[in-house]
Amino acid sequence: MSRPRIGVLGLQGDVREHVRALRHHGADAQVVRRPAELAEVDGLVIPGGESTTMIKLAVAFELLEPLRERIRAGLPAYGSCAGMILLADRLANPAPGQETVGGLDITVRRNAFGRQVQSFEAPVDFTGMAGPFHAVFIRAPWVESAGAAVTVLARVSDGPAAGRIVAVRQGCVLATAFHPELTGDLRVHGFFVDLVRASPATSAQEE
Repeated sequence: MSRPRIGVLGLQGDVREHVRALRHHGADAQVVRRPAELAEVDGLVIPGGESTTMIKLAVAFELLEPLRERIRAGLPAYGSCAGMILLADRLANPAPGQETVGGLDITVRRNAFGRQVQSFEAPVDFTGMAGPFHAVFIRAPWVESAGAAVTVLARVSDGPAAGRIVAVRQGCVLATAFHPELTGDLRVHGFFVDLVRASPATSAQEE
């Protein structure tokens, strides 16, 4: 599919930035807030924001179960920062009663790098990309453990958090602890758009 339809979950967070990045790579990007809109897309981006607020809004908009069902059925999904938290099967430090959408066999620690004032930028080596990726971490999570089916794509290279996992992929589900939509480097979005184009679910819709 030359122009896949990719939704950006529009409940909260960096929605417009993701839409622009996806369109740059030839996707037909649209905001998703309702189950009917979710049903129309070939892939979905879950942006950064506040993970507990996003889950509450997903419940209020009757989107949580449809999200779980579509991802279980093979919908390609990409989560950045809070999106990584939502796509995790397990949280090391959930807020009281906090749920996730799931889809990645990982355990994630929320706000792992510290509070807002401890946000930072750093280069990370991203598997399959030539040269380092300039990553922006804002109250970012990290992956504490990953199952055998999960491919680790990037780790922090130096400093006190050296070695921590900050990008993963499991099948057609991708997540980063950082915000590529806030930089001029749109390679992660290109990676995801290509993943959507190559996914069996998207290919089946073309037939």
